[in-house]
Amino acid sequence: MDHQSMDVTKGYYRVGEQRRRNAVDKVAAMQFDRHGNQAWRQAKALLDTEHTRRAIGEVAVPFGTCNEPSNVQAGGDHCPIRFRCVGCDHFRTDVSYLPELQAYLDDLLRNRERLAAMTEADAWAKAEAMPSDEEITRVRRLIRRVKEDLDGLSPEERDQIDQAVTAVRKNRAVHLGMPRIRQPLPDIRPERPA
Repeated sequence: MDHQSMDVTKGYYRVGEQRRRNAVDKVAAMQFDRHGNQAWRQAKALLDTEHTRRAIGEVAVPFGTCNEPSNVQAGGDHCPIRFRCVGCDHFRTDVSYLPELQAYLDDLLRNRERLAAMTEADAWAKAEAMPSDEEITRVRRLIRRVKEDLDGLSPEERDQIDQAVTAVRKNRAVHLGMPRIRQPLPDIRPERPA
């Protein structure tokens, strides 16, 4: 940014960090456990230590967060129940994951229909791969609960939540995306004469 002092640049960073924290606080007020119970009863500003504790003690999963210690320690790659998150007490989700929850429900329903029509697989393989009615019901209930909470907001509150969700999702896309494979760099070494 061509600043002569790093302190000037840090000022911009703090503004972004504060905005992100405010957005996280708003979204956290609408966080639910796997049963659809609201995990945060009041929209309070979290202390710095609480933000740090949550950042260290949670790991992102496809449609929420997990605080199961071995999974957190493994960076999300050691789920003992194979990412059946809605069946685990370590799972939390919030309003910012609503599109992912809806996509997951759509996938479960699509896979169930595809497996039911499949004739090329053994019965045991189909039964093991078949999404359970309990999981589908749980995801539907969670989606309905999040939407009911959104519907109960005033237009002003809904606008604030929408802005917070946008900020949280933008931050998540930057920091929590899947690792990318680096593209090979062009060979810029000068050719040597033979």
